[in-house]
Amino acid sequence: MSSVSSAKNSEDLEEGLALRPRFDAAGLITCVTSDAVTGEVLMVAHMNADALQKTVESGEAWYFSRSRNALWRKGETSGHVQRVVEIRIDCDQDAVWLRVEQTGGAACHTGRRSCFYRAVIPDEAGGAALKFVAAERVFDPNTVYTKHDHTTD
Repeated sequence: MSSVSSAKNSEDLEEGLALRPRFDAAGLITCVTSDAVTGEVLMVAHMNADALQKTVESGEAWYFSRSRNALWRKGETSGHVQRVVEIRIDCDQDAVWLRVEQTGGAACHTGRRSCFYRAVIPDEAGGAALKFVAAERVFDPNTVYTKHDHTTD
């Protein structure tokens, strides 16, 4: 981002008012996205500097797909755009939280409202298994996406 500079110390990073995101070695930062009204976590994705800048400038969520090595605007294929209500950054500026209005009712490429539609539960052998919760589909991904449109970072 053009307005980003390095933090001089942890006090500056944690208490200062300058946006200084700390991208990882791959140039990415983790982004948690939730519904602005309900607080429900809709998805977790990654942003690079361009995605964060486009999100700030446009008011719509942009991410970076690791699997496709490309920027993508949420909803560019499905029409289920995320309008950003607020962008927050965590204390050491290495994670972003988007609070959004999710249009179309689904954030997940599987057609569900949230990417978190399965719960981890103990199984009988002392391990863990998955159980579907809130797993109803809002749309059929096979009719919305072509194979390369699915983002499964």
